[in-house]
Amino acid sequence: MATMDVVPDGDRMTVCMWGELDLGSRRLLPELYDMLTLSGGGVDLRLDAVGFCDCSGLNALLDLRTRAVDQGKTVTIRSCGVAVERLLDLTGTRELFTDSALPERPAPPVPPDTGPPEESSRELRAEVAQLRRAMQTRPTIDLARGILMASFNLTPEAAWSVLVRTSQNTNTKLHHLAQDLVGTVRGSTLPEQVQRQLSAAVAGASRPGEVAACPTGGPAEDPD
Repeated sequence: MATMDVVPDGDRMTVCMWGELDLGSRRLLPELYDMLTLSGGGVDLRLDAVGFCDCSGLNALLDLRTRAVDQGKTVTIRSCGVAVERLLDLTGTRELFTDSALPERPAPPVPPDTGPPEESSRELRAEVAQLRRAMQTRPTIDLARGILMASFNLTPEAAWSVLVRTSQNTNTKLHHLAQDLVGTVRGSTLPEQVQRQLSAAVAGASRPGEVAACPTGGPAEDPD
């Protein structure tokens, strides 16, 4: 179980942790939330002395980051040991804990010169809403993909294929499926139909020619 020490540093709070970041580490969240609220810019984490970190511990850090984003602040990992570094790499979440990880509200595109104003306005609102939803759901989708990579020894592309195929075959939105997968690390169970389709998708993704392409250069789209 992890313990921590908090030191104010200008408009930020520096939190040094040691021990194990696992399911029990969620008991530290109320205190971390308080430190975040008291800070002006956010929280800097130093995790060099953390000898073990699983998905439950990472989820606690992601919850802290979500609270920080809501307050217009950041949570950064200034340094970490091998255990934390490996999990960040496996789940693709390292970039979420950098200085540039605070999402910015997307700038609305310039409306086209042609077409009725009402139609252009509706299209603009729909595009902005889609971008906002993508930014909100991308961390959960990336975390679910990392869990599949670690659990089934899949490549990032194969894990993406498993998510998409399972989403399509169960008629479940991708970000809802990702949330359910992340929930399994807290002890929840996937519905039987989802388990069957997930197993079939994992088996298919492990065969040559079965891996779907993963989009690059932007947030993952959530297939209906």
